[in-house]
Amino acid sequence: MSASSSRFSSAALAPNSVIGIVGGGQLGRMSAVAAAKLGFRAHILTQDANGPAAQVAHQVTLGAYDDHKALEAFARAVDVVTFEFENISADALDCLAQYCPVRPSGAILRISQDRLSEKTFLSEAEIPLAPWMAVTDHASLHAAAEKLGFPFILKTTRNGYDGKGQARVYEASQLEDAFASLAPHPLVAEGMVDFACEISVMVVRGTDGTTRCFAPGLNSHRDGILDVTLAPAPVPEETAERAQTLAVAIAEKLDLIGILGVEMFIDSAGNLLVNEIAPRPHNSGHWTMDACPTDQFDMHIRAVAGLPLPPTLRHSDAVMKNLVGPDDMALWPEILATPGHIPHLYGKAAARVGRKMGHVNILFPYGSLPGALGIQDALGPLAEKPDAGNDDA
Repeated sequence: MSASSSRFSSAALAPNSVIGIVGGGQLGRMSAVAAAKLGFRAHILTQDANGPAAQVAHQVTLGAYDDHKALEAFARAVDVVTFEFENISADALDCLAQYCPVRPSGAILRISQDRLSEKTFLSEAEIPLAPWMAVTDHASLHAAAEKLGFPFILKTTRNGYDGKGQARVYEASQLEDAFASLAPHPLVAEGMVDFACEISVMVVRGTDGTTRCFAPGLNSHRDGILDVTLAPAPVPEETAERAQTLAVAIAEKLDLIGILGVEMFIDSAGNLLVNEIAPRPHNSGHWTMDACPTDQFDMHIRAVAGLPLPPTLRHSDAVMKNLVGPDDMALWPEILATPGHIPHLYGKAAARVGRKMGHVNILFPYGSLPGALGIQDALGPLAEKPDAGNDDA
């Protein structure tokens, strides 16, 4: 625990205490709803008076995330602070930590919001990763290409998400253009993995050190954005257990309080390689909202409030499908009319291309997650449409 956090009591918060949430997006919205279910009040720090979280919060402070006056006023009005996205300053969390506990800590945010810091931390913790190198200049760029081989992926160290902030480099002639197109430097070069699939594990850790893991979910993406998560991931039981063990090891090494999403690759040999970590609720954990008695948002609020963490039970298998942009939202009337679809909208006004507007959960009896054809059938209007160019196939 950090020195600033240790100054505050770790006793459980009483009902009607105030949970401060930095960030006004959909993760803040669903965290605020979870807080209300547990008898707490949610106070949001945001720059959007009508954003997803502000619509359901008890109180809202409008202010920039680097405005120290706004940060102090916010911190003095809450009993504990958490955050719903990582594109904020860890220095801002340090400012908040002068007045109340911040969970997860600014130290964890510093690691997770910078790919170079994250990979260095995970490597030192002996967590398995794909081959990687820091790229600080042209010499290290060419050294990375020689060590990793082509193709490899070049990524920004900050603010890359949903496929943004990265370039795939297939040959030497593309090196300089890729380096110039990504900013700011330094960058991280990652070797290509003999990829089989991606899974993610949501792990939560309480103030008393108790850890709990949800079942791993299997993720598939479309246009660089998470499209579908299947839970539990259809992988060998031993692989699922190893994934949870890795997630717990990372949470403990971080001295986490709160929830952490851990994305992992499984290669063709069955090896697990951690891709990235996110110390907050995660899109790939949304299936828990309807398939578990206590979902990822409930568990996160319980952890930051110092409450006991119940077992992460699952009463159903689930498919989570993101609703992205105007195309998916055009199907909203059909979604509402489709039996078995459990819709969740985030309250965003404009359905822009690539913008996550909501998600749909579909449940199946425990242990009966269907195969690909059964999942496509259950998705109904949201099922992936055949390529119109293949009519003659």
